[in-house]
Amino acid sequence: MADNEGRASEGRASEGAGNDDTQRSFLFIVGSGRPDGNTEMLARIAAGQLPPDLPQRWIQLHNLELPVFRDVRHDQDPATEPAGAERLLLDETLAATDLVIVSPLYWYSVSWSVKLYLDYWSRWLRVPEADFKGRMRGKNLWSVTVMADDDYALADPLLGTLKLSASYLDARFAGALLGRGSWPGDVLKDRAAVERAHDFFDVARNRTARIRV
Repeated sequence: MADNEGRASEGRASEGAGNDDTQRSFLFIVGSGRPDGNTEMLARIAAGQLPPDLPQRWIQLHNLELPVFRDVRHDQDPATEPAGAERLLLDETLAATDLVIVSPLYWYSVSWSVKLYLDYWSRWLRVPEADFKGRMRGKNLWSVTVMADDDYALADPLLGTLKLSASYLDARFAGALLGRGSWPGDVLKDRAAVERAHDFFDVARNRTARIRV
């Protein structure tokens, strides 16, 4: 489970991967506006179906003290070395083979904390030693979203943001899990979403898929 300080918490231990393949590891990036919200509940159901020895880590974005994003694209000097919460987020992002964006639908897009996280991708592209674009290439990007409306098409802008962001970095948008809910715990009444959650990461059972880290 995620800890109370926003630090990434260790999931289950993993077995070593083969010489030619990379061990899969999942980072769940939670951008919910409240703890234990519907979207996180659905994500944890899906995560619970992953192999027990496949590493999982969870980060609660609302607990991280990330500075307001500043656009440095046109500065003469390269971006400064990340530190603190930013360093943690960058390191965890690069260490995982699979990134799971856990965000409710807010005004037809991702939550503010997820948007801030994606803004930092722009900054990390300008940290020379990070090789951010090179190390993001080939990763899997997943999405878990719960919304109050019955029309899933309203989530298209959110999904478009994530699909295009993945494509820009030569990553793969691996899939989206959508559910319905508004009041706390509502998503558990969405039987179709809960059923989909149990099969959502089935592809990840091929844990030795060749993925560049």
